[in-house]
Amino acid sequence: MMPPMSSDAASETPARTFTTIGVVGLGTMGAGIAEVFARHGYSVLAVEKDDEGVARGRRHLEASTDRAVDREKLSREDADALLGRITLGTSLKDLTDADLVVEAVVESMDVKTAIFRELDSIVAPGAILATNTSSLSVTELSTATSHPSRVVGIHFFNPAPVQRLVEVVRTVVTEPGVLADVQSLLGELGKSPVVCGDKAGFIANTLLFGYLNHAASMFEGKYATREDIDAAMRFGCGYPMGPLALLDLIGLDTAYEILETMYRQGRDRLHAPTPILKQMVTAGLLGRKTGRGFYTYEQPDSPVVVADAATPGADDQPELRHDISQVGVVGTGTMASGIVEVFAKAGYDVLFVGRSQDKVDGVVATITKNFDKQIQRGRATEEQKSEVLARVSGTTSLDDLSSVDIVVEAIAEDLAIKTTLFENLDEICKPGAILATTTSSLPIISMAKVTSRPQDVIGMHFFNPATIMKLVEVVSTVSTGDEVTETVRALCAKVGKVAVSCTDRAGFIVNALLFPYLNDAVKMLEAHYATADDIDTAMKQGCALPMGPFELLDVVGNDVSLAIQRELYLEFREPGFAPAPLLEHLVTAGYLGRKTKKGFRDYSR
Repeated sequence: MMPPMSSDAASETPARTFTTIGVVGLGTMGAGIAEVFARHGYSVLAVEKDDEGVARGRRHLEASTDRAVDREKLSREDADALLGRITLGTSLKDLTDADLVVEAVVESMDVKTAIFRELDSIVAPGAILATNTSSLSVTELSTATSHPSRVVGIHFFNPAPVQRLVEVVRTVVTEPGVLADVQSLLGELGKSPVVCGDKAGFIANTLLFGYLNHAASMFEGKYATREDIDAAMRFGCGYPMGPLALLDLIGLDTAYEILETMYRQGRDRLHAPTPILKQMVTAGLLGRKTGRGFYTYEQPDSPVVVADAATPGADDQPELRHDISQVGVVGTGTMASGIVEVFAKAGYDVLFVGRSQDKVDGVVATITKNFDKQIQRGRATEEQKSEVLARVSGTTSLDDLSSVDIVVEAIAEDLAIKTTLFENLDEICKPGAILATTTSSLPIISMAKVTSRPQDVIGMHFFNPATIMKLVEVVSTVSTGDEVTETVRALCAKVGKVAVSCTDRAGFIVNALLFPYLNDAVKMLEAHYATADDIDTAMKQGCALPMGPFELLDVVGNDVSLAIQRELYLEFREPGFAPAPLLEHLVTAGYLGRKTKKGFRDYSR
């Protein structure tokens, strides 16, 4: 298991005392940083290049504090006191007494270098110089000074007064004492500092923008619609926004520049901006700020999406092209039991098949227990339980599925076992019955080709737990009939699920976007770039994800994750998809995650 990394111990020199903070740049980010320090009692000297910039910065500060007062997050007296602690000016020489200066100007190396060179001759030798850059080299900026060891990256996230995450970027010459003092200061501000090395993108952007770039490439290749890609990640992973909507929010020009910078520095092909991004930026389709990006908005800077030529209309809503009265389910595991419950709750008669009577009885017991828990919480009644259980029946014979209208297979992820099952279902089920598999990684066409009805074979990838997770990936092969695809999408809607459509290739939508991101996180840890705790914190607090990558890997199981990553690598032959060696080693050692009490973390205590 990868040993946890820790930041270097503080130097023997006493910790610095911070009294006066300098901020260079009063755009949205710079004004937010100034507000954060002033809110915690520090005197702030904020500098802009001209009077117009100062006036704009003052408006940012007043608007932000007014919002806080309106929301009762701040009293008017405290807001006035906060603003009184900020002195605005137009000369860097005003920063002579600053103990820490945070630069937050435009993302231009030339502009930032000039500022650092001038600051170096103004501030005291013991003062810390910091940059808020999100992608430029902190090391290169430090070389513009005579004391590069006191230069550090302090990357706040927008809006700075609200977002807790701050990435503290160390260079190879940053003094340990500087790093320790900055971390301590940020902790006093109520922030969550995470430490990382100096490479483009740092933690959050490196992992986030690789994922966003992949999503844009998926859309560009017409693998799935923008709506389905975004819905897949929202409902399948619990992300607050889909990747394409997030790109629109960030700004496609900003995303392109960040990816371009990351690619130039690391030469990772997965960070090379996908061509559609450059095309859209060239066309002026920058996202929300221009009113058009992947989606169309009510007006520039509006969050309200409006219909455009690509928006599905009422006529595009799927309908049941096959009559579905009785549903068959093969399997008795957690997923199968959940699927049985989902269909029965939606009013369908469900016949499920298990290998033994004990397995069959176990499914009924599981559904009964689930209902009893809901009844205790007032979310269901005994009458509803009785109605649902009356629609559920089990058998140990596949032959009993001869009358069902659709069969959903939810057995072990083993292609040989599944293909044998589909051969049997082909012989047993009536003509026109749909044969569906819940596989998350195996080629569906391999199951379809062993039947005499490949046009009726489709993927229905439910997410676990099926009774709670809203998403179903509806996966069509080259042989699947259009009416079958439409029927399955309509069926998903009838049982309260969100269906997204894609074709039959490894990972479908969710796993194809999720697991390369998780693999990138493992590579980051493997390179000693940051600790597992800091990477998880960065992604949860910086990107609002429900779980950090290592938390998620340990829940999913490192063996499962490795198997999926291998499938993606074999399918796409993308070098960047090759499983991280550390993931391979953990699986070999039996460190599979929570189920074995050890994974990226130790759960045995």
